[in-house]
Amino acid sequence: ASSGGIGSPRSRLIHHSSPQLLSGKSDSKISSDIEHTPVQTLNKSPIVQKLWKTRDEAKRRVMGKLTMGDGEYSEVSLAAAELIAEGRKGEYEPPSKLGKHPRESEVGIMYEFSKDQYLLETYRNPYGEMRFGKILEDLDALAGNIAFNHVEGNPLIVTAGVDRIRLRRRPDINANQFLSGKVTWVGSSSMEIRMKISANEDGSDEWLEAYFTFVTLHPTTKKAIKISPLIPETDEERVHFELGAVKAQAKRAARKNKIQIGRPLSDESLKIDARAAQLLEQAGPLLKMPSLADPNTILMNETAQGNAMVAQPQARNLHDRIFGGFLMRRA
Repeated sequence: ASSGGIGSPRSRLIHHSSPQLLSGKSDSKISSDIEHTPVQTLNKSPIVQKLWKTRDEAKRRVMGKLTMGDGEYSEVSLAAAELIAEGRKGEYEPPSKLGKHPRESEVGIMYEFSKDQYLLETYRNPYGEMRFGKILEDLDALAGNIAFNHVEGNPLIVTAGVDRIRLRRRPDINANQFLSGKVTWVGSSSMEIRMKISANEDGSDEWLEAYFTFVTLHPTTKKAIKISPLIPETDEERVHFELGAVKAQAKRAARKNKIQIGRPLSDESLKIDARAAQLLEQAGPLLKMPSLADPNTILMNETAQGNAMVAQPQARNLHDRIFGGFLMRRA
């Protein structure tokens, strides 16, 4: 059995259409679109706009704040709302003990570069290649939609970390690309999300793989809350789930072995301490007699760089906090 690619019937594919300067819409229609579009999306890329608008539509539906007719919502929003409506009667509800399947959180979106000139120019850099900073924003936005599909109620979803982004080759920006992902592992209050970008709609010819970790917090207390367990269905999903569990265990072990003042050093910490002492000894000539030091060596603090920037309101996300994708792009 396969896990179902982005083109499978059970994958939620969000169809993107770029804004048109002359759309032919009436003034009232345009005004209605603007009124019900989250203000946080107005200065984002077309893909982030579509992802956030989809999530906002589903939220307003399940929270009972719907003011538009069904015709104003995409099929993706309607499907997402139907899927999670029963579990979202209030702001937050305890997770289901039965768990959810990875396919229930799966989301995909297509970059129609071959047809959409506006979208193409948004992602093209001066060298005619992909702007990976924009891809980082899209990954963070997509991961948020995936996490939202898995949780119940309306908790605060936060990007806890980016574990890995693997780039296998440079993509052809003139060809369509397909971004998709789903939850692959779940702990008590955190989840791992795997995303990929491929050149084919069936998920083959994958050139980017990314793992994000999200945590869920109570909207009022901001404390970690439990989320529904994950139930893998296919061999591929079981493999990803087991790998996620191994990585989570390694993170816990690393936190346990972290050097702390007043705490006995573990064997691993002793090795790190010995290595640090060795490096400090090697830095002695650079610190005391730079003219006699190896010219091919450099002090760590000489490699440091910093920057200060003002995070304008346009950089915020749907929770009115700074957008993680913006931070990654600027970094």
